[in-house]
Amino acid sequence: MRAAIVRTFGGPDVVEIADIPLPEPGPGQVRIKVVAAALNPVDVGMRAGVFGGDGTPIGLGWDVAGTIDAVGGGVADLAAGDEVVGLAYGHRKPLGTHADHVVIDASAVAAAPRTADAAHAATLPLNALAAAQALDLLALEPGNSVLITGAAGALGGYAVQLAHHRGLKVAALAGAADEDLVRSLGAHDFVTRTATPARVDGVLDAAVIGAPALEFVRDGGGFAGVIPGAQPAGVRSIRTGAIEVSPDGKRLAELAELVDEGRLTPRVARAYPLDAAVQAHARLAEGGLRGRLVLVP
Repeated sequence: MRAAIVRTFGGPDVVEIADIPLPEPGPGQVRIKVVAAALNPVDVGMRAGVFGGDGTPIGLGWDVAGTIDAVGGGVADLAAGDEVVGLAYGHRKPLGTHADHVVIDASAVAAAPRTADAAHAATLPLNALAAAQALDLLALEPGNSVLITGAAGALGGYAVQLAHHRGLKVAALAGAADEDLVRSLGAHDFVTRTATPARVDGVLDAAVIGAPALEFVRDGGGFAGVIPGAQPAGVRSIRTGAIEVSPDGKRLAELAELVDEGRLTPRVARAYPLDAAVQAHARLAEGGLRGRLVLVP
């Protein structure tokens, strides 16, 4: 089978499509025949060496949508033929989801949304789980206000919709051209990148603004970042923290149901064949996307 890996760190051209043995699932695992796998900024970080490595091949890809074709021991609630989505967590794993097949823990897998094709479903695991877990960290109550930075992005867009679903008053910070988009996702207020918004109960910093975003938070409010350990120090009694996304098949199943209910909107900017992974990485580096790039083996 084929898999996208890096042996050295650098730009898009270090991504290699390698022939590797077909993996077998161990106890508590399933093997998924990949139909689509999203390309995320974390893959760029892995490719560039942000997370380190010792020279052994590193597999790329965290999100997957596909069909289970083999089940390891002890897995009772999943079977070959099931259409699923899943999160293959790990910064330096030998095999990621940018491949023909991937093996992941059954606990990180959920039934795929019924109303979305595989390309759109593949944008759900990492970004929607991160948005949900960041909102959990903020621990806001219905009626509280939240500002979401990077609201037009994949993670930010899911955060807007999930915050709206939780009964929060959502302010969305994005570029001026994205106002209609973020309002369609459920934002009550729109804030341009150059504006100074009214202070809110909490900020979910999907755009990784960092310390300057604390100016948007009321005294005693909350800040949730999306890069582990990179949250700014608190000021004015503001609670600050950052999530490290956790695989969670049960939560992912709930998010897939929200897709089917029309409350979450997966967005795909463009699909590429697996063999064009270098071109997909180059396009991601150009920026300006509204939706995820997806690799389709």
